[in-house]
Amino acid sequence: MSDDDRAVMERLAALEAEVKADAAAKQVRREAALAKVRDLRAAQAAEKAALTARQAELVSKTKPKPEPKPKPVEEEDDDASTGSDITNALALAKRAQGVKAELTKTPKQGDKSWVKSALASTVLGPIGWLYAGSLREAIPGSVAWLAFAAIASKLPWILLMPALLVLMPLSGIAGLLYAVNYNRKGERQRLFGDKDKQKQLAAKSK
Repeated sequence: MSDDDRAVMERLAALEAEVKADAAAKQVRREAALAKVRDLRAAQAAEKAALTARQAELVSKTKPKPEPKPKPVEEEDDDASTGSDITNALALAKRAQGVKAELTKTPKQGDKSWVKSALASTVLGPIGWLYAGSLREAIPGSVAWLAFAAIASKLPWILLMPALLVLMPLSGIAGLLYAVNYNRKGERQRLFGDKDKQKQLAAKSK
């Protein structure tokens, strides 16, 4: 075999080896691409299954639960409390009627004006009780009110308004009752803590 033939054979062998290597590389790339596609499909299937499970869980949570049947309410025996309720209602009605009659009555010499007492107590707080109220209650109430005012002056008004909207009308009502009781008895009367007076009122209402 001549040198030319040998060279041709070597080139053919090299070309064949190159073709085989190229084919093998293509096969490897193809298998890698197929594996990637399989992995992608598996991931998509797993994600779809997870989404379906979450949707089913949400649907089960949003279903309204059956409401429990209400238990039958047993009727309470009101006979025991009827007597005391009627007594309290009658006592309150008598006191309200007495206050109404006092407010419509023509003032006598030396009477306290319930209008002035109510307005002063509403505007000035317990200080207004000094006009017609018991000094045993008006003086401590005024001192406590001044102490409260000293503390409240350091606080924002927006925090004090809810309390003042409740306290000031109550103070005005107390001032009105002080004036009414003064005109009834002709002297200053206590509203708070007079247990003997409360017992007498309870005995009269029976």
